[in-house]
Amino acid sequence: MLAKPQAKPLVPHFSSGPCAKIPNWSLDSLKEAALARSHRSEDGIKKLSKLTKMIREILEIPEDYYVGIIPGSATGAIESAIWNLVGAAPLTVFSYDVFSDRWERDITEHLKVDNVDVRRAPHGLLPDRGNIPLENDILLNWNGSTSGTKFYETDFLGENRQGLVIADITSAVFTTEIPWGKLDAIAFSWQKGLGGEAAHGVLVLNHKAVERLNTYQPAWPLPYLFKLRARGKFYEPIFREKTLNTPSLLCIEDFLCSLKWAQKIGGLSALIQRSQKNFKVVENWVSKTSWIDFLTKNPQERSTSTIVLQLTDPKISQLKEEDHRDFLEKMISLLAENNVAYDIKNHGGAPPSLRLWGGPPLSLKI
Repeated sequence: MLAKPQAKPLVPHFSSGPCAKIPNWSLDSLKEAALARSHRSEDGIKKLSKLTKMIREILEIPEDYYVGIIPGSATGAIESAIWNLVGAAPLTVFSYDVFSDRWERDITEHLKVDNVDVRRAPHGLLPDRGNIPLENDILLNWNGSTSGTKFYETDFLGENRQGLVIADITSAVFTTEIPWGKLDAIAFSWQKGLGGEAAHGVLVLNHKAVERLNTYQPAWPLPYLFKLRARGKFYEPIFREKTLNTPSLLCIEDFLCSLKWAQKIGGLSALIQRSQKNFKVVENWVSKTSWIDFLTKNPQERSTSTIVLQLTDPKISQLKEEDHRDFLEKMISLLAENNVAYDIKNHGGAPPSLRLWGGPPLSLKI
């Protein structure tokens, strides 16, 4: 029997959501939170205003884009965009991981939108991206959270697109460049990139998305929490520090703490550099380890943040899926019990695999 390795990670929080906290984080970091205050109080509004300002600055979001806090994490943000914006134009949907598949089913099975072109691919591959009419709206996940696969170029979106591009960027934000100029309605949550506490989402809209809100009314009723209009027009106060429901000012403070750290280390370029270094560490380890490989085979398409790995030893890979998953459960439990890696099992809707976080709060070394 092989001897148990003695070396362990200093930070075993490798889960890809919720992710590792920023370096040296502690509960004391939250001492300036506006606890027991209304989010509509002067102090509450100042916190929300500071948050959206720092999000814009660090992510380099264009000044004419609207940035709003939405309930329900990334799910609430992307569903708000979908329910309010789709249906006015033909729609191309990319489905290649658990979450993009979920948004596709919402569109086809629940909202029953007409004229939908679904582009599917299994985990580890990108769908066909050719010949998308410029009048089509497009819905995509920029980074497949459960596939470890990412879009890496924007040529397929075309120039001067008349339709909207609606993007879930949750696993890409704060870890890679976001092509804001090619995207019109963009959703994410902050527990992914910078390890903030969950429950809140961010929705970013440009003038094209706002024009759609002002000129199009969906055929279906809209839940209040998805409200982006008032009296048939864009409800701008949501994007001016007025939220639809009561946000957690503790979570707001926690994310402000993460953003201040990001600002201190050098902003977006430094965050991306840290994430790429983390990915390189994993990539080097995979290259010299015979029993593991990336689920995504094309190096260009591999996510550097949600890193999905599969066991390739024939004794495991050739097992029935149920037995393969059972083996992974035991392996993952053993790693957690020994404080080596926490919560690295991939989503149950993905193939049997491991999912590591390579985002900037971690600093991986071997």
